[in-house]
Amino acid sequence: MAAVTRGSFAVLRQLLSQQYRRRCFRLQNFRSDRTLQPLAVRWERNLQMFSCRTLHTAVVSRGPVVQFKLSDIGEGIMEVTVKEWYVKEGDKVSQFDSICEVQSDKASVTITSRYDGVIKRLYYDVDATALVGKPLVDIETESSSDLIQEEDVVETPAMAREEHTHQEIKGHKTQATPAVRRLAMENNIKLSEVVGTGKDGRILKEDILNFLAKQTGAILPPTLFQEIQTPPPVPPPAAAAARPASTAAALKAPPTTPKPIFTGKDVTEPLKGFHKAMVKTMTAALKIPHFGYCDEVDLSRLVSLRAELKSTTEARGVRLSYMPFFIKAASLSLLHFPVLNASVDEGCQNITYKASHNIGLAMDTNQGLLVPNVKNVQLLSVFQIAQELNRLQTLGAAGQLGTSELSGGTFTLSNIGSIGGTYAKPVILPPEVAIGALGKIQVLPRFGAGGQVVRAHIMNVSWSADHRVIDGATMCRFSNLWREYLENPASMVLDLK
Repeated sequence: MAAVTRGSFAVLRQLLSQQYRRRCFRLQNFRSDRTLQPLAVRWERNLQMFSCRTLHTAVVSRGPVVQFKLSDIGEGIMEVTVKEWYVKEGDKVSQFDSICEVQSDKASVTITSRYDGVIKRLYYDVDATALVGKPLVDIETESSSDLIQEEDVVETPAMAREEHTHQEIKGHKTQATPAVRRLAMENNIKLSEVVGTGKDGRILKEDILNFLAKQTGAILPPTLFQEIQTPPPVPPPAAAAARPASTAAALKAPPTTPKPIFTGKDVTEPLKGFHKAMVKTMTAALKIPHFGYCDEVDLSRLVSLRAELKSTTEARGVRLSYMPFFIKAASLSLLHFPVLNASVDEGCQNITYKASHNIGLAMDTNQGLLVPNVKNVQLLSVFQIAQELNRLQTLGAAGQLGTSELSGGTFTLSNIGSIGGTYAKPVILPPEVAIGALGKIQVLPRFGAGGQVVRAHIMNVSWSADHRVIDGATMCRFSNLWREYLENPASMVLDLK
């Protein structure tokens, strides 16, 4: 019995030992697997991370080359002239950096980049004709650059932007914060049409509000205009007197006139840009039967009034000329004669009476004759008109007048007298129906109320009207009312709104 018990115990012991060994082996295998698996996983993960990092570095240094195409800049423009390149092959650019300036037959605009990258190719030389929808430059983009499938960013000058005043200073990029962009988007405003008055042409909230006010006819509170137009510091009389004579002479030195170059050869070149637009406009104007009317205006009282207001407006940062008075008087007169603020269709079968008085000002610039216009003059004060004229003149001098400034005119005044001359025969800008040319102001002898000879400031005005829709009597009555407002400027106060 004892022997059987010992034998059974031995068998049981052997079985238990074998089972233990199996468990230990399995446990060791399990532990080995758990030990090796993390190592393999870690190695694989590290390899993937290394591969990803290596791939990312390669993409940043050598990204895809994108053809930056010239987008549609509106107004039915199909081709533009490249006036200036701000980049060259090999230059690095960022989003919103200026690429080039192009000029259409209506306006000059600055094209800005949508990508971060390196310029690889310029498709056009300066003064070459670029076609809308065709490649402008090739940009080797970075992987971090978002390839936005949107229209190319087109920034209108601004200057100032003027606006900018832009409006944008020539060659500088236009910027705006996300809040400003959201405000523009909510009001369906293109930033390319707004002039930035901030640092480096940055578009501010006030620029958006001003642009919106001009489009809708709203009048912003005076405090807002004061924030935008910061008065320049006025030096004290003592400082002005102590200024060296050489400095004063340098400040007042007239602009130098480029010397003529005689080549001795005939040169033939195609008409481009604004000159090409002038051919088209003047050809259409030849179809209009012009009616001419001339008169003279005694501006003696207006000369005195401007002299009194000039220092006040300069203290508010605005230069006051006679044009704001001429423009406002025209707007007040157009309220009585709306047919002069109208347009006719090409077949002269319909006439449209315009609600807004968008009065254009013929401006002589380095690019040729341009006619920007002041929007909604019927809602503006004389001071606000002067502000807008200062902005437009700044843009014109910089060659940055955009489509928004050059389109939408309903009536035009040409201040030819600022150059010289007394009378002119202005040509109507279709589809408008009337235009006036202002001569220079001359001090001439005239008879006073008592029959005595007095000094008088006389200006001649020459009107042209579309004789298909405007008769001579209407043009004469309009001119008489406009003259009365200017000869008695205090009377304008009664009709100002």
